[in-house]
Amino acid sequence: MGEPHEYSTSLRRRPEGPLTPYIDAFLRLLSTQGYSRASILLYTRLVADFSRWLKNKGVSGEEITADHAGRYLRTRARPARGGASTLKQLLNLLRQEGVIKQPTTPERSTPAQRLLEEYASYLRRERELEDQTLRNYVRFARRFLTERFSGRPPRLSLLKAADVVRFVQGQAACRSPQATKLLITALRSFLAYARYRGYITTDLAVAVPTVANWSMAPIPRSISPDHAQRLLAHCTRESAVGRRDHAILLLLARLGLRANEVAFLELEDINWEAGCLRVRGKGGYHSMLPLPTDVGEAIAAYLQVGRPASTSRYVFLRAKAPIRGFTSAEAVGLVVRRAFTRAGIESPHKGAHQFRHALACGMLRKGASLLEIGEILRHRSPQTTAIYAKVDLDSLRPLAFAWPGGVR
Repeated sequence: MGEPHEYSTSLRRRPEGPLTPYIDAFLRLLSTQGYSRASILLYTRLVADFSRWLKNKGVSGEEITADHAGRYLRTRARPARGGASTLKQLLNLLRQEGVIKQPTTPERSTPAQRLLEEYASYLRRERELEDQTLRNYVRFARRFLTERFSGRPPRLSLLKAADVVRFVQGQAACRSPQATKLLITALRSFLAYARYRGYITTDLAVAVPTVANWSMAPIPRSISPDHAQRLLAHCTRESAVGRRDHAILLLLARLGLRANEVAFLELEDINWEAGCLRVRGKGGYHSMLPLPTDVGEAIAAYLQVGRPASTSRYVFLRAKAPIRGFTSAEAVGLVVRRAFTRAGIESPHKGAHQFRHALACGMLRKGASLLEIGEILRHRSPQTTAIYAKVDLDSLRPLAFAWPGGVR
């Protein structure tokens, strides 16, 4: 903090107030995160103005809180573009420097919220569920508690099998079979947790009704080979974003990775010498997959010319400041949706999982066994892979022989 000041050329007047000693460090932080010079100038002036406001209010450095930042932004004559996120980064810097204390976690306001927080912690720590799955489980558990106890403190010991059946029947009436299956799985998980913690003594998980699983249900929706080629062809690999998106789409199409597996792929997961890739799958399981030449070349092209300078160990980074790795699988889904738009493909389904299903169906048509497909897709249960054994009548119809004596 004792280095010469760097803000003299970027501010209209010399800053004053409790934030003055930390403006240089904040300026360097923005620079390392890939912000443009114009943005750094704008946000540095905002912090300097905030510092003067704190001085006028008589607030010292160690007294600064998020509430002060909110009050300051509300007093500005004109809204500050990116003001809230800028001051949030500033407060994080002050905490790292030990200037202000870490915010204390407020007490949960209701017993139901505390129960759901405990359940979420169990799913994260003991079950090692992915974030999206965890959120879905907690969401359905919250809905069940709300419907059964109507906002009152949840007395789980009062639960009966009829409560469980009534809830599932009501929810199934307004949901698709697939969504209902997810709800059922989540509810069974919550009731099993409640019994594990001793909140209930009866195994109510067995009372959760099942959803009909028709043997002739359609195979999962997959993207057609033509559409997949169009998506890849429309990635402009002359730009950094184009090289990044091309590598992401190839990982989805050639290896059938899940969106979260691509989003959280790290530099250390690629073994260039052995030509293989470590995939961090569900439940903390790791798998090694061969790295196809075209996929490796696409990743290398992005890493060599396109990936912004960053201390992040994630392979794929945001293209705009703040430069950092993806924070969720939704970022990969957004890459896929934008690829559909660029390629001019109209489809009701634009998810990343379509590539995974397309890979499985393509392998099946080429004669691969279900065991081989399950190994590539890293299924932990043969029943998960068995869905691809269903007959695709539309694909087989052109291959069928004419019925003897029928219309010629």
